[in-house]
Amino acid sequence: MNSLLDRPVSTASAALTLRRGAARVLIDNWTGTSTVPSRTLYPHQWSWDSAFIAIGLRHLSARRAQQELESLLGAQWADGRIPHIVFNPALPHDAYFPSPDFWQSSRAGRPAGAPATPETSGIVQPPVHALAAWLTHQADPRESRRRRFLSRAYPRLAAWHDYLLTRREIGGAGLAAVVHPWEPGMDNSPCWDRALHRVQPAEPEAFRRADLDHGHPADRPTDLDYARYVRLATDYREAGYDDRAPRHGFAVEDPCFNALLIVSEHALAAMAHELGSDGASHTARAQELTEHVVARLWDDDAGLFRARDLTTDTLVDERSVTGLVPLVVPGLPHDIVRRLQDTLDGPHFSAPATRLIPSYDLTGHAFDAQRYWRGPAWFNTAWLIHRGLRTHGLHSDAERLQQGFLAEAGRSEFAEYVDPTTGAARGARHFSWTAALALDLLCADPKEPGHDRG
Repeated sequence: MNSLLDRPVSTASAALTLRRGAARVLIDNWTGTSTVPSRTLYPHQWSWDSAFIAIGLRHLSARRAQQELESLLGAQWADGRIPHIVFNPALPHDAYFPSPDFWQSSRAGRPAGAPATPETSGIVQPPVHALAAWLTHQADPRESRRRRFLSRAYPRLAAWHDYLLTRREIGGAGLAAVVHPWEPGMDNSPCWDRALHRVQPAEPEAFRRADLDHGHPADRPTDLDYARYVRLATDYREAGYDDRAPRHGFAVEDPCFNALLIVSEHALAAMAHELGSDGASHTARAQELTEHVVARLWDDDAGLFRARDLTTDTLVDERSVTGLVPLVVPGLPHDIVRRLQDTLDGPHFSAPATRLIPSYDLTGHAFDAQRYWRGPAWFNTAWLIHRGLRTHGLHSDAERLQQGFLAEAGRSEFAEYVDPTTGAARGARHFSWTAALALDLLCADPKEPGHDRG
């Protein structure tokens, strides 16, 4: 794959340097079957990371991008779920916690159809995978057809969506629910604080955090939050990862999670058409989900979407980037698009030192510029919002966000995230999805709304 660095590209010198740097990150983080998010902090395969990584990899090697997704789909459970971690058996268990011996997927997950191998976690992450698969196909349709990539991926992705809209339709209102704060991907967002306070923490001796071996404590979730995460995961495991059996201690309808499900339903419709089938059922489901997201999660007074706590059946009174990501949904009502644009430009999310978007309200009571999802600006959510701006024809806003993304990605050495108030790099460096999505913004056709929207 080193030869990919030498491929000619029509771009300015600074962009070429950034492109080569991003490609180097992805080459260095490749394991032979997939790409780790970080060689130190995250040494296994993560679900939505691999989807974002494939979106960037397609510009270097469409086949490598296909392999990235195929590796993840190979760990899918029989009930349709795609686990949020696929563990590398060559690594010691203490390389990451929760480890394979904590999740016990091949034993505890057997009733739900967990594979005998590889070992995985039992929870999920946001469903951006079908979008990634469709964009990967579009990068090299001939190679995709030769390898029958879509014909193999499509039924697995359809089963994944079916799982989310049946077993995870906990609220009874047509949306997918998450049952652990790690599932929406924004692990310790203030949006989850009130729900987490109802959870009895695990005892301190029940776990040993490995993340603090490589991450600064000021960047990471607190020990108390982590103890509650462990309790929730333990209870889910002891219930055999059965989504219907337990009364979930945490159950939330998340705007970002459901928005990505909608976008990926549109991608499944495009795949079905490519494969000679009728994608109308996917289009209809996407439209129905859009209506549910608006009816259930839109807060017109706040000008953004809010998460819904299913235990209390109330909207969570916090402003988070999760409420802005639904801008990525095509066909969103025009008045909502306009309100989201205003919110992005307003005091809650207009960061002083970067053109990126903080993960939490700059004026909020829980804002922390350094701690994980409690304020820092992330590159994957910026990419999604950039895509949404282009999808809805807001090209000047998209261009400003793209320029900020690329400037901060290069300045931070492809950091996991940055402090929105200073631009300082935080978290891991040489982070795979930051590099991959920088590649996509550098290489994707800017003439396409949403960059190749299917």
